[in-house]
Amino acid sequence: MGTGFQSLLAFLLSCLIFISAASSSEQKGDGTLRIGLKKRKLDRANRLASQLFLKNRGSWSPKDYFRLNDANSDIVPLKNYLDAQYYGEITIGTPPQKFTAIFDTGSSNLWVPSSNCYFSIACYFHSKYKARDSSTYKRNGKPASIRYGTGAISGYFSNDDVKVGGLVIKDQEFIEATSEPGITFLLAKFDGILGLGFKEIAVGNSTPVWYNMVEKGLVKEPIFSFWLNRNPEDPEGGQIVFGGVDPKHFKGEHTYVPVTRKGYWQFDMGDLNIAGKPTGYCAKGCSAIADSGTSLLTGPSTVITMINHAIGAVGIASQECKTVIGQYGQTMLDSLVSQVDPRKVCSHIGLCGFDGTHSVSMGIKSVVEDGVSGLLNEAMCSACEMASVWMQSELSQNQTQERILAYAAELCDHIPNPNQQSAVDCERVSSMPIVTFTIGGKPFDLSPQDAQCTSGFTAMDIPPPRGPLWILGDIFMGPYHTVFDYGKTRVGFAKAT
Repeated sequence: MGTGFQSLLAFLLSCLIFISAASSSEQKGDGTLRIGLKKRKLDRANRLASQLFLKNRGSWSPKDYFRLNDANSDIVPLKNYLDAQYYGEITIGTPPQKFTAIFDTGSSNLWVPSSNCYFSIACYFHSKYKARDSSTYKRNGKPASIRYGTGAISGYFSNDDVKVGGLVIKDQEFIEATSEPGITFLLAKFDGILGLGFKEIAVGNSTPVWYNMVEKGLVKEPIFSFWLNRNPEDPEGGQIVFGGVDPKHFKGEHTYVPVTRKGYWQFDMGDLNIAGKPTGYCAKGCSAIADSGTSLLTGPSTVITMINHAIGAVGIASQECKTVIGQYGQTMLDSLVSQVDPRKVCSHIGLCGFDGTHSVSMGIKSVVEDGVSGLLNEAMCSACEMASVWMQSELSQNQTQERILAYAAELCDHIPNPNQQSAVDCERVSSMPIVTFTIGGKPFDLSPQDAQCTSGFTAMDIPPPRGPLWILGDIFMGPYHTVFDYGKTRVGFAKAT
Protein backbone atom coordinates (compact mmCIF):
# COMPACT_ATOMS: atom_id res chain seq x y z
CA MET A 1 0.00 0.00 0.00
CA GLY A 2 1.12 3.57 -0.65
CA THR A 3 2.46 5.77 2.09
CA GLY A 4 -0.36 8.25 1.53
CA PHE A 5 -2.99 5.63 2.35
CA GLN A 6 -0.98 4.48 5.35
CA SER A 7 -0.81 8.05 6.65
CA LEU A 8 -4.57 8.44 6.23
CA LEU A 9 -5.12 5.16 8.03
CA ALA A 10 -2.86 6.25 10.87
CA PHE A 11 -4.88 9.45 11.19
CA LEU A 12 -8.16 7.52 11.32
CA LEU A 13 -6.76 5.22 13.95
CA SER A 14 -5.77 8.18 16.08
CA CYS A 15 -9.32 9.56 15.87
CA LEU A 16 -10.99 6.42 17.23
CA ILE A 17 -9.66 4.96 20.46
CA PHE A 18 -10.70 1.45 21.34
CA ILE A 19 -9.74 0.56 24.90
CA SER A 20 -9.02 -3.14 25.24
CA ALA A 21 -10.68 -4.87 28.13
CA ALA A 22 -8.40 -6.71 30.50
CA SER A 23 -8.82 -10.46 30.46
CA SER A 24 -7.55 -13.31 32.52
CA SER A 25 -7.80 -17.07 32.32
CA GLU A 26 -7.83 -19.65 35.05
CA GLN A 27 -7.61 -23.42 34.71
CA LYS A 28 -9.85 -25.04 37.31
CA GLY A 29 -9.32 -28.40 38.94
CA ASP A 30 -12.58 -29.66 37.45
CA GLY A 31 -11.11 -29.46 33.97
CA THR A 32 -12.88 -26.25 32.98
CA LEU A 33 -11.22 -23.12 31.70
CA ARG A 34 -12.66 -19.75 32.74
CA ILE A 35 -11.66 -16.57 30.96
CA GLY A 36 -12.39 -13.33 32.83
CA LEU A 37 -13.56 -10.37 30.74
CA LYS A 38 -14.45 -6.81 31.68
CA LYS A 39 -17.00 -4.32 30.39
CA ARG A 40 -16.59 -0.95 28.77
CA LYS A 41 -18.48 2.03 30.15
CA LEU A 42 -21.38 3.40 28.14
CA ASP A 43 -20.44 6.30 25.86
CA ARG A 44 -21.73 7.91 22.69
CA ALA A 45 -19.55 5.86 20.34
CA ASN A 46 -20.59 2.63 22.04
CA ARG A 47 -24.26 3.52 21.72
CA LEU A 48 -23.88 4.33 18.01
CA ALA A 49 -22.08 1.08 17.36
CA SER A 50 -24.78 -0.84 19.19
CA GLN A 51 -27.58 0.82 17.23
CA LEU A 52 -25.83 0.18 13.91
CA PHE A 53 -25.21 -3.45 14.78
CA LEU A 54 -28.82 -4.00 15.83
CA LYS A 55 -30.10 -2.41 12.64
CA ASN A 56 -27.99 -4.65 10.44
CA ARG A 57 -27.84 -7.90 12.38
CA GLY A 58 -31.46 -7.74 13.45
CA SER A 59 -33.13 -6.98 10.13
CA TRP A 60 -34.17 -10.16 8.38
CA SER A 61 -35.98 -10.62 5.13
CA PRO A 62 -38.86 -13.11 5.40
CA LYS A 63 -37.54 -15.01 2.39
CA ASP A 64 -34.33 -15.80 4.33
CA TYR A 65 -36.24 -18.04 6.68
CA PHE A 66 -38.41 -20.57 4.91
CA ARG A 67 -21.11 -27.32 32.53
CA LEU A 68 -20.23 -27.30 34.77
CA ASN A 69 -17.74 -29.34 36.75
CA ASP A 70 -16.42 -32.18 34.70
CA ALA A 71 -13.30 -32.63 32.65
CA ASN A 72 -15.28 -32.50 29.42
CA SER A 73 -16.97 -29.13 29.88
CA ASP A 74 -15.45 -25.85 28.85
CA ILE A 75 -16.49 -22.41 30.01
CA VAL A 76 -16.08 -19.25 27.97
CA PRO A 77 -17.12 -16.13 29.89
CA LEU A 78 -18.68 -13.49 27.71
CA LYS A 79 -18.29 -9.74 27.61
CA ASN A 80 -21.46 -7.65 27.59
CA TYR A 81 -21.42 -4.69 25.22
CA LEU A 82 -24.38 -2.42 26.09
CA ASP A 83 -26.65 -5.44 26.60
CA ALA A 84 -26.42 -5.63 22.82
CA GLN A 85 -23.41 -7.75 21.96
CA TYR A 86 -22.11 -10.64 24.05
CA TYR A 87 -18.78 -11.93 22.87
CA GLY A 88 -15.78 -13.91 24.04
CA GLU A 89 -12.25 -14.71 23.00
CA ILE A 90 -11.09 -17.42 20.62
CA THR A 91 -7.76 -18.10 18.92
CA ILE A 92 -6.88 -19.40 15.47
CA GLY A 93 -3.59 -20.85 14.27
CA THR A 94 -0.19 -21.86 15.67
CA PRO A 95 1.02 -19.83 17.46
CA PRO A 96 -2.46 -18.68 18.48
CA GLN A 97 -3.85 -15.45 17.00
CA LYS A 98 -6.49 -13.85 19.26
CA PHE A 99 -9.95 -12.70 18.16
CA THR A 100 -13.17 -11.65 19.87
CA ALA A 101 -16.25 -13.35 18.46
CA ILE A 102 -20.00 -13.29 18.97
CA PHE A 103 -21.31 -16.77 19.77
CA ASP A 104 -24.33 -16.70 17.49
CA THR A 105 -27.01 -19.41 17.52
CA GLY A 106 -28.64 -17.69 14.53
CA SER A 107 -25.86 -18.57 12.06
CA SER A 108 -23.51 -21.51 11.54
CA ASN A 109 -20.19 -20.28 10.14
CA LEU A 110 -17.03 -19.00 11.78
CA TRP A 111 -15.45 -15.94 10.18
CA VAL A 112 -12.79 -13.41 11.13
CA PRO A 113 -11.14 -10.56 9.17
CA SER A 114 -8.34 -11.61 6.83
CA SER A 115 -4.92 -10.00 6.44
CA ASN A 116 -5.90 -9.84 2.76
CA CYS A 117 -8.74 -7.43 3.56
CA TYR A 118 -7.37 -4.20 2.07
CA PHE A 119 -10.34 -2.10 0.98
CA SER A 120 -12.70 -2.30 3.99
CA ILE A 121 -11.82 0.18 6.72
CA ALA A 122 -13.47 -2.09 9.32
CA CYS A 123 -10.64 -4.60 8.86
CA TYR A 124 -8.08 -2.04 10.05
CA PHE A 125 -9.83 -1.62 13.39
CA HIS A 126 -9.95 -5.31 14.25
CA SER A 127 -7.60 -8.24 14.58
CA LYS A 128 -6.83 -9.90 11.24
CA TYR A 129 -5.92 -13.52 10.60
CA LYS A 130 -2.46 -13.94 9.07
CA ALA A 131 -2.24 -17.32 7.36
CA ARG A 132 1.48 -16.96 6.69
CA ASP A 133 2.15 -16.75 10.45
CA SER A 134 0.46 -20.07 11.28
CA SER A 135 2.25 -23.40 10.94
CA THR A 136 -1.08 -25.28 11.03
CA TYR A 137 -2.76 -23.27 8.25
CA LYS A 138 -4.11 -25.21 5.27
CA ARG A 139 -5.07 -23.53 2.04
CA ASN A 140 -8.70 -23.96 0.98
CA GLY A 141 -9.70 -21.04 -1.23
CA LYS A 142 -13.42 -21.83 -1.68
CA PRO A 143 -15.30 -18.51 -2.04
CA ALA A 144 -17.78 -17.48 0.66
CA SER A 145 -20.34 -14.76 1.29
CA ILE A 146 -22.75 -14.22 4.21
CA ARG A 147 -25.55 -11.67 4.56
CA TYR A 148 -26.55 -10.35 7.99
CA GLY A 149 -29.69 -8.32 7.34
CA THR A 150 -28.54 -5.27 5.38
CA GLY A 151 -24.87 -6.02 6.06
CA ALA A 152 -22.64 -8.64 4.53
CA ILE A 153 -19.14 -10.11 4.54
CA SER A 154 -17.35 -12.01 1.80
CA GLY A 155 -14.04 -13.77 1.40
CA TYR A 156 -12.83 -17.35 1.15
CA PHE A 157 -12.52 -20.50 3.26
CA SER A 158 -9.33 -21.58 5.00
CA ASN A 159 -8.48 -24.34 7.49
CA ASP A 160 -6.58 -24.04 10.75
CA ASP A 161 -6.68 -25.02 14.43
CA VAL A 162 -9.30 -23.08 16.40
CA LYS A 163 -9.21 -22.80 20.18
CA VAL A 164 -12.37 -21.99 22.17
CA GLY A 165 -11.65 -21.74 25.87
CA GLY A 166 -9.51 -24.81 26.51
CA LEU A 167 -10.80 -26.81 23.54
CA VAL A 168 -8.72 -27.08 20.38
CA ILE A 169 -10.60 -27.95 17.19
CA LYS A 170 -7.99 -29.06 14.68
CA ASP A 171 -8.26 -28.35 10.97
CA GLN A 172 -11.44 -26.29 11.37
CA GLU A 173 -12.83 -24.72 8.21
CA PHE A 174 -13.57 -21.01 8.60
CA ILE A 175 -13.98 -17.90 6.48
CA GLU A 176 -11.31 -15.26 6.02
CA ALA A 177 -13.34 -12.10 5.40
CA THR A 178 -11.74 -9.90 2.77
CA SER A 179 -14.69 -7.50 2.51
CA GLU A 180 -16.70 -5.92 5.35
CA PRO A 181 -18.51 -3.00 3.66
CA GLY A 182 -20.23 -0.19 5.54
CA ILE A 183 -19.64 1.02 9.09
CA THR A 184 -21.53 -1.69 10.98
CA PHE A 185 -18.44 -3.82 11.54
CA LEU A 186 -16.19 -0.76 11.77
CA LEU A 187 -17.72 0.27 15.10
CA ALA A 188 -18.51 -3.22 16.35
CA LYS A 189 -16.59 -4.40 19.40
CA PHE A 190 -16.14 -7.92 18.09
CA ASP A 191 -13.80 -9.14 15.35
CA GLY A 192 -15.89 -11.97 13.94
CA ILE A 193 -18.78 -14.36 14.49
CA LEU A 194 -18.78 -17.99 15.61
CA GLY A 195 -22.05 -19.58 14.49
CA LEU A 196 -23.73 -22.18 16.69
CA GLY A 197 -26.73 -22.95 14.47
CA PHE A 198 -27.34 -26.21 12.63
CA LYS A 199 -25.29 -27.26 9.61
CA GLU A 200 -28.37 -26.89 7.40
CA ILE A 201 -27.82 -23.11 7.25
CA ALA A 202 -24.00 -23.17 7.03
CA VAL A 203 -22.66 -21.31 3.99
CA GLY A 204 -20.54 -23.49 1.71
CA ASN A 205 -21.76 -26.67 3.42
CA SER A 206 -19.07 -26.02 6.01
CA THR A 207 -19.00 -28.12 9.19
CA PRO A 208 -19.66 -25.77 12.14
CA VAL A 209 -17.22 -25.47 15.03
CA TRP A 210 -19.77 -26.97 17.43
CA TYR A 211 -20.28 -30.07 15.23
CA ASN A 212 -16.54 -30.73 15.27
CA MET A 213 -16.43 -30.32 19.06
CA VAL A 214 -19.02 -33.08 19.36
CA GLU A 215 -17.76 -35.39 16.61
CA LYS A 216 -14.14 -35.23 17.85
CA GLY A 217 -15.18 -36.05 21.41
CA LEU A 218 -14.08 -32.72 22.88
CA VAL A 219 -17.20 -32.38 25.04
CA LYS A 220 -18.78 -34.97 27.32
CA GLU A 221 -22.37 -34.06 26.47
CA PRO A 222 -23.62 -32.64 23.15
CA ILE A 223 -25.13 -29.53 24.75
CA PHE A 224 -24.09 -25.93 25.31
CA SER A 225 -25.71 -23.28 27.46
CA PHE A 226 -25.86 -19.50 27.79
CA TRP A 227 -25.99 -17.23 30.80
CA LEU A 228 -26.20 -13.55 29.82
CA ASN A 229 -25.66 -10.98 32.53
CA ARG A 230 -28.10 -8.10 31.92
CA ASN A 231 -26.63 -5.91 34.68
CA PRO A 232 -24.74 -3.16 32.81
CA GLU A 233 -22.78 -2.24 35.94
CA ASP A 234 -21.42 -5.75 36.47
CA PRO A 235 -18.03 -6.31 34.80
CA GLU A 236 -18.92 -9.96 34.10
CA GLY A 237 -20.81 -10.11 30.83
CA GLY A 238 -22.00 -13.70 30.96
CA GLN A 239 -20.90 -17.23 30.20
CA ILE A 240 -21.26 -19.89 27.55
CA VAL A 241 -20.61 -23.47 28.63
CA PHE A 242 -19.74 -26.17 26.10
CA GLY A 243 -20.55 -29.72 27.20
CA GLY A 244 -22.81 -28.91 30.15
CA VAL A 245 -24.49 -26.26 32.28
CA ASP A 246 -23.41 -24.15 35.22
CA PRO A 247 -25.97 -24.77 38.02
CA LYS A 248 -25.13 -21.53 39.79
CA HIS A 249 -26.60 -19.52 36.91
CA PHE A 250 -30.17 -20.84 37.01
CA LYS A 251 -32.78 -22.03 39.47
CA GLY A 252 -35.42 -24.71 39.18
CA GLU A 253 -35.81 -27.06 36.25
CA HIS A 254 -35.47 -26.18 32.60
CA THR A 255 -38.57 -26.32 30.42
CA TYR A 256 -37.60 -28.10 27.21
CA VAL A 257 -39.28 -27.89 23.82
CA PRO A 258 -38.28 -29.88 20.72
CA VAL A 259 -36.64 -28.22 17.73
CA THR A 260 -39.25 -28.24 14.98
CA ARG A 261 -37.12 -27.03 12.08
CA LYS A 262 -33.37 -27.56 11.90
CA GLY A 263 -31.23 -24.70 10.73
CA TYR A 264 -32.06 -22.20 13.43
CA TRP A 265 -32.95 -23.35 16.94
CA GLN A 266 -36.67 -23.16 16.13
CA PHE A 267 -39.53 -24.44 18.29
CA ASP A 268 -43.27 -24.00 18.82
CA MET A 269 -44.68 -21.53 21.35
CA GLY A 270 -48.17 -20.74 22.60
CA ASP A 271 -50.02 -17.49 23.10
CA LEU A 272 -48.58 -14.25 24.42
CA ASN A 273 -50.17 -12.28 27.27
CA ILE A 274 -49.87 -8.56 28.02
CA ALA A 275 -50.56 -7.64 31.66
CA GLY A 276 -52.17 -11.05 32.12
CA LYS A 277 -54.54 -10.66 29.16
CA PRO A 278 -54.17 -13.01 26.17
CA THR A 279 -53.54 -11.44 22.77
CA GLY A 280 -55.00 -14.48 21.02
CA TYR A 281 -52.56 -14.10 18.15
CA CYS A 282 -50.68 -17.32 18.90
CA ALA A 283 -53.58 -19.18 20.48
CA LYS A 284 -53.26 -21.79 17.74
CA GLY A 285 -49.48 -21.74 17.94
CA CYS A 286 -46.56 -19.75 16.56
CA SER A 287 -42.94 -20.58 15.84
CA ALA A 288 -40.00 -19.07 17.71
CA ILE A 289 -36.21 -19.06 17.44
CA ALA A 290 -33.72 -18.74 20.29
CA ASP A 291 -31.05 -16.45 18.83
CA SER A 292 -28.06 -15.30 20.88
CA GLY A 293 -26.89 -13.11 17.99
CA THR A 294 -30.00 -10.92 18.07
CA SER A 295 -30.16 -8.42 20.89
CA LEU A 296 -33.85 -7.63 20.79
CA LEU A 297 -37.06 -9.60 20.59
CA THR A 298 -38.77 -9.67 17.20
CA GLY A 299 -42.32 -10.64 16.36
CA PRO A 300 -45.37 -9.96 14.18
CA SER A 301 -46.31 -6.28 13.78
CA THR A 302 -49.82 -7.00 15.06
CA VAL A 303 -48.65 -8.06 18.52
CA ILE A 304 -45.61 -5.76 18.70
CA THR A 305 -48.04 -2.85 18.20
CA MET A 306 -50.12 -4.09 21.14
CA ILE A 307 -46.99 -4.37 23.28
CA ASN A 308 -45.78 -0.91 22.25
CA HIS A 309 -49.15 0.55 23.20
CA ALA A 310 -49.11 -1.20 26.58
CA ILE A 311 -45.59 -0.03 27.47
CA GLY A 312 -46.03 3.47 26.03
CA ALA A 313 -43.52 3.04 23.21
CA VAL A 314 -43.72 5.62 20.45
CA GLY A 315 -44.45 4.14 17.03
CA ILE A 316 -45.45 5.57 13.69
CA ALA A 317 -48.90 6.96 12.95
CA SER A 318 -50.41 4.82 10.18
CA GLN A 319 -52.92 6.68 8.02
CA GLU A 320 -53.97 3.41 6.35
CA CYS A 321 -54.71 1.94 9.75
CA LYS A 322 -56.81 4.95 10.78
CA THR A 323 -58.67 4.84 7.48
CA VAL A 324 -59.55 1.18 7.97
CA ILE A 325 -60.79 1.78 11.52
CA GLY A 326 -62.73 4.88 10.51
CA GLN A 327 -64.42 3.43 7.44
CA TYR A 328 -64.69 -0.27 8.23
CA GLY A 329 -64.26 -0.58 12.00
CA GLN A 330 -67.92 -1.02 12.89
CA THR A 331 -68.47 -3.50 10.04
CA MET A 332 -65.46 -5.53 11.14
CA LEU A 333 -66.68 -5.52 14.72
CA ASP A 334 -70.17 -6.62 13.69
CA SER A 335 -68.65 -9.51 11.75
CA LEU A 336 -66.57 -10.61 14.74
CA VAL A 337 -69.59 -10.38 17.06
CA SER A 338 -71.52 -12.61 14.65
CA GLN A 339 -68.75 -15.24 14.98
CA VAL A 340 -67.07 -14.70 11.59
CA ASP A 341 -63.57 -16.24 11.57
CA PRO A 342 -61.15 -13.33 12.30
CA ARG A 343 -58.99 -14.55 9.42
CA LYS A 344 -61.86 -13.98 6.99
CA VAL A 345 -63.16 -10.63 8.22
CA CYS A 346 -60.98 -8.55 5.89
CA SER A 347 -61.94 -10.61 2.85
CA HIS A 348 -65.62 -10.20 3.76
CA ILE A 349 -65.35 -6.41 3.50
CA GLY A 350 -63.27 -6.56 0.33
CA LEU A 351 -59.90 -5.34 1.61
CA CYS A 352 -58.16 -8.69 1.28
CA GLY A 353 -58.52 -11.99 -0.47
CA PHE A 354 -58.49 -15.33 1.38
CA ASP A 355 -56.41 -18.32 0.27
CA GLY A 356 -58.03 -20.80 2.64
CA THR A 357 -55.75 -20.17 5.60
CA HIS A 358 -55.09 -16.43 5.81
CA SER A 359 -55.80 -13.07 4.17
CA VAL A 360 -53.83 -12.02 1.10
CA SER A 361 -53.53 -8.71 -0.72
CA MET A 362 -55.82 -8.53 -3.76
CA GLY A 363 -53.51 -6.30 -5.79
CA ILE A 364 -56.22 -3.80 -6.80
CA LYS A 365 -54.95 -0.41 -7.92
CA SER A 366 -56.27 2.75 -6.31
CA VAL A 367 -56.01 6.37 -7.36
CA VAL A 368 -55.04 9.02 -4.84
CA GLU A 369 -56.17 12.64 -4.93
CA ASP A 370 -53.19 13.92 -6.89
CA GLY A 371 -53.98 11.48 -9.68
CA VAL A 372 -50.95 9.26 -9.05
CA SER A 373 -51.81 5.58 -9.22
CA GLY A 374 -50.57 3.44 -6.37
CA LEU A 375 -51.02 0.03 -4.81
CA LEU A 376 -52.59 1.18 -1.55
CA ASN A 377 -54.62 -1.93 -0.91
CA GLU A 378 -51.66 -3.95 0.40
CA ALA A 379 -51.22 -1.51 3.27
CA MET A 380 -54.99 -1.43 3.83
CA CYS A 381 -55.17 -5.23 3.88
CA SER A 382 -52.29 -5.42 6.37
CA ALA A 383 -53.91 -2.77 8.60
CA CYS A 384 -57.22 -4.62 8.45
CA GLU A 385 -55.60 -7.90 9.47
CA MET A 386 -53.96 -6.26 12.48
CA ALA A 387 -57.15 -4.48 13.51
CA SER A 388 -59.20 -7.70 13.37
CA VAL A 389 -56.77 -9.35 15.82
CA TRP A 390 -56.88 -6.33 18.13
CA MET A 391 -60.68 -6.29 18.12
CA GLN A 392 -60.98 -10.03 18.68
CA SER A 393 -58.59 -9.77 21.63
CA GLU A 394 -60.72 -7.04 23.23
CA LEU A 395 -63.96 -8.92 22.50
CA SER A 396 -62.60 -11.95 24.33
CA GLN A 397 -62.17 -9.68 27.36
CA ASN A 398 -65.81 -8.47 27.12
CA GLN A 399 -64.96 -4.86 26.33
CA THR A 400 -67.67 -2.56 25.02
CA GLN A 401 -67.83 -1.86 21.29
CA GLU A 402 -67.05 1.79 21.89
CA ARG A 403 -63.95 0.85 23.87
CA ILE A 404 -62.86 -1.69 21.24
CA LEU A 405 -63.02 0.84 18.39
CA ALA A 406 -61.20 3.45 20.47
CA TYR A 407 -58.49 0.94 21.42
CA ALA A 408 -57.95 -0.06 17.78
CA ALA A 409 -57.66 3.61 16.80
CA GLU A 410 -55.09 4.19 19.55
CA LEU A 411 -53.01 1.26 18.33
CA CYS A 412 -52.72 2.91 14.91
CA ASP A 413 -50.27 5.36 16.53
CA HIS A 414 -48.06 2.60 17.92
CA ILE A 415 -47.32 0.52 14.83
CA PRO A 416 -43.54 -0.07 14.95
CA ASN A 417 -41.05 0.84 12.27
CA PRO A 418 -39.84 -2.51 10.88
CA ASN A 419 -36.50 -3.63 12.40
CA GLN A 420 -36.18 -0.49 14.52
CA GLN A 421 -36.52 0.19 18.21
CA SER A 422 -39.23 2.47 19.59
CA ALA A 423 -38.63 5.04 22.32
CA VAL A 424 -40.05 4.56 25.81
CA ASP A 425 -40.50 7.20 28.51
CA CYS A 426 -37.78 6.33 31.03
CA GLU A 427 -39.94 7.61 33.88
CA ARG A 428 -42.56 4.97 33.07
CA VAL A 429 -40.30 1.92 32.95
CA SER A 430 -41.19 0.76 36.48
CA SER A 431 -44.93 0.87 35.70
CA MET A 432 -44.75 -1.11 32.46
CA PRO A 433 -46.89 -4.26 32.28
CA ILE A 434 -45.49 -7.79 32.26
CA VAL A 435 -45.33 -9.49 28.87
CA THR A 436 -45.68 -13.28 29.10
CA PHE A 437 -44.65 -15.90 26.56
CA THR A 438 -46.02 -19.45 26.70
CA ILE A 439 -43.38 -22.08 25.99
CA GLY A 440 -43.87 -25.76 26.62
CA GLY A 441 -47.18 -24.90 28.26
CA LYS A 442 -45.47 -22.74 30.92
CA PRO A 443 -45.40 -18.95 31.31
CA PHE A 444 -42.19 -16.96 30.85
CA ASP A 445 -42.49 -13.36 32.01
CA LEU A 446 -40.57 -10.32 30.81
CA SER A 447 -40.89 -7.72 33.54
CA PRO A 448 -40.22 -3.95 33.57
CA GLN A 449 -36.83 -4.75 35.11
CA ASP A 450 -35.88 -6.35 31.78
CA ALA A 451 -36.65 -3.12 29.88
CA GLN A 452 -34.62 0.00 29.17
CA CYS A 453 -35.55 3.38 27.70
CA THR A 454 -36.10 1.83 24.30
CA SER A 455 -38.59 -0.88 23.48
CA GLY A 456 -36.82 -4.23 23.26
CA PHE A 457 -39.51 -5.38 20.83
CA THR A 458 -39.19 -4.94 17.06
CA ALA A 459 -41.49 -6.00 14.24
CA MET A 460 -40.95 -8.48 11.44
CA ASP A 461 -43.72 -10.26 9.59
CA ILE A 462 -43.11 -13.78 8.30
CA PRO A 463 -46.13 -15.12 6.38
CA PRO A 464 -47.42 -18.70 6.69
CA PRO A 465 -46.38 -21.44 6.41
CA ARG A 466 -43.03 -20.42 7.92
CA GLY A 467 -44.63 -17.81 10.13
CA PRO A 468 -45.82 -16.19 12.26
CA LEU A 469 -42.34 -16.26 13.74
CA TRP A 470 -40.83 -14.84 16.92
CA ILE A 471 -37.09 -14.33 17.41
CA LEU A 472 -36.18 -14.48 21.09
CA GLY A 473 -32.89 -12.64 21.37
CA ASP A 474 -30.78 -11.53 24.29
CA ILE A 475 -33.63 -9.57 25.89
CA PHE A 476 -35.28 -12.96 26.50
CA MET A 477 -32.16 -15.06 27.02
CA GLY A 478 -30.97 -12.59 29.67
CA PRO A 479 -33.65 -13.38 32.26
CA TYR A 480 -33.78 -17.04 31.17
CA HIS A 481 -30.78 -19.34 31.21
CA THR A 482 -30.87 -21.18 27.89
CA VAL A 483 -29.72 -24.71 27.06
CA PHE A 484 -29.17 -25.81 23.47
CA ASP A 485 -29.39 -29.59 23.55
CA TYR A 486 -27.95 -30.82 20.25
CA GLY A 487 -28.07 -34.47 21.30
CA LYS A 488 -31.83 -34.47 21.96
CA THR A 489 -32.58 -31.68 19.46
CA ARG A 490 -34.33 -29.41 21.94
CA VAL A 491 -34.07 -26.02 23.67
CA GLY A 492 -34.52 -25.44 27.40
CA PHE A 493 -35.25 -22.36 29.49
CA ALA A 494 -34.97 -21.74 33.25
CA LYS A 495 -34.97 -18.62 35.39
CA ALA A 496 -31.45 -17.14 35.39
CA THR A 497 -29.71 -16.22 38.62
